[in-house]
Amino acid sequence: MPARAAIVGFRGYAGAELVRLLARHPRATPWLLDDLPEAGERPQPPACGAPRRWPATPEAVRQEELAVVFLATPAEVSMERAPGLLEAGAVVIDLSGAFRLRTPENYTRWYKESHTQPRLLAEAVYGLPELSRERLGGARLISNPGCYPTAASLAIQPLIQAGVVDRGCGIVCNAASGVSGAGRKPSPKTSFCEVAENYSCYSILDHRHVPEVLMNCGLEEGEFSFTAHLLPLDRGILETIYFRARGLASAQDLMRVYEARYQGEPFIRLYPAGQVPDLRAVQRTNCCDLGARLDPASGRAVVVAAIDNLVKGAAGQAVQNMNLALGFEETEGLR
Repeated sequence: MPARAAIVGFRGYAGAELVRLLARHPRATPWLLDDLPEAGERPQPPACGAPRRWPATPEAVRQEELAVVFLATPAEVSMERAPGLLEAGAVVIDLSGAFRLRTPENYTRWYKESHTQPRLLAEAVYGLPELSRERLGGARLISNPGCYPTAASLAIQPLIQAGVVDRGCGIVCNAASGVSGAGRKPSPKTSFCEVAENYSCYSILDHRHVPEVLMNCGLEEGEFSFTAHLLPLDRGILETIYFRARGLASAQDLMRVYEARYQGEPFIRLYPAGQVPDLRAVQRTNCCDLGARLDPASGRAVVVAAIDNLVKGAAGQAVQNMNLALGFEETEGLR
């Protein structure tokens, strides 16, 4: 029997993407757990084969023997819901920032709110499979990474591990995301008239995704500068990462670092030296594409990382985490 995979927050962009991916998954079926009134829900034709709906309660998890529950909800809702769902026996995969950081103090600093579930914060496994796969099998609570840190960490961590970055010069990451990264809740800053024909930056020097990159890559805050930008399109993230290289004579040497680190990884795609990805290549895929340029004379290096913020940056990575937690093939439902 296929595993029953329920989604809380299925009306949001990431939740709707989860429904789409799970509907084609060979070993899981989507179930919808209602936590909000139906206001704002898109109309559907009768008999369209929509997934079954149940209230978002631990009783529903027990009664229907739900194997996994995805929380595509704000952080405060995830903290409120997670304990009961875990107690009811489901694996919980949270797409918010509620369980990404390791200490309540770090959470309070970056999210400006107190953490109400410190015990679960300590238990949660950070679900970036390419960097933490060995911890995901059998995990009970998985924290899905942020979209920006997914691309940045996959690009930077192998370079730090290989010791090819002059850390005294710092690392700069300019990251641009489509508007769906801000969620479906209406906001003047993300309305059509504000976004169309425009390009803007936000959360300068205090973006809440920064500590994830520091945590994943072993960086100090002073070594990493990150600026997020809003693109006038619906989906996709492109990150341009600048640093000074050491011990590398060419872009080929730089790409060999990635080849050694990501050999056999199903969702990492490496470009030939000197070539870089764009957004069109990754939209609606669970892939992270990486390419680089290097000036040997000065050591200036640029890495470009591209993902779909709703797939590898959210729902697709959550399904990848589910596959690993439940013992399925990692790529199932994602190719």
